[in-house]
Amino acid sequence: MDDERRRADDERTAHPLLAYLLAAADGEFPPVDGACTVLPPLASGLACSVAFTGHALVATAHPPEAVLAQRPDGFGGSMSPDFLRWLAGPAGWIGVVDATLVARGRGGASLPLRPDAADHPRVRHATELRHDVRVYGDARGLVTLSEGLAGRTEISVEAASEGQGRGWGRSLVHDALGLVPPGEPVFAAVSPGNARSLRAFLAVGFTPIGSEVILRPGE
Repeated sequence: MDDERRRADDERTAHPLLAYLLAAADGEFPPVDGACTVLPPLASGLACSVAFTGHALVATAHPPEAVLAQRPDGFGGSMSPDFLRWLAGPAGWIGVVDATLVARGRGGASLPLRPDAADHPRVRHATELRHDVRVYGDARGLVTLSEGLAGRTEISVEAASEGQGRGWGRSLVHDALGLVPPGEPVFAAVSPGNARSLRAFLAVGFTPIGSEVILRPGE
């Protein structure tokens, strides 16, 4: 069982999408050619569509020729509703189209672990899509730190309702970066419509590099 789990872990961290994400964190992007690169499916049978400026990446179990026949170009076609529904299938689940953000860890955090928060909706959502989910937080709210899309280090934050408008979200994002070793890339997926959250991430040093959507194809 340990060997099987180790192999599964290796498959997650070795997914080719991770190399693109880490390169983008360093300011190196695919060519702006309007093309779509088709990659293998993600762990646990998930699929995704990732868009950089002028280039799309799609991780799926569909054959590359079938994907490209749908014309998911790098100028927005890979995020079109019709393509995403085709990718997921009639009964598949399609997540939210998020902005992909990246920053660097700072180290030195002192946020306490929150094992009592396992049933929180934010935590349940994280465990459905990510691996090795750890939950931290205090009176300001919760932070999840996990192995996210393609094996990247990923955080999400939810400020307590009474802290809205007090800057608690921003301070939580700042402290969340302290959970990651100094200099290590850390990613976040934030809905553009959640302007308050987006502003909080941008204010503490996150940079937009693209957009993404995760899907769970139907049987």
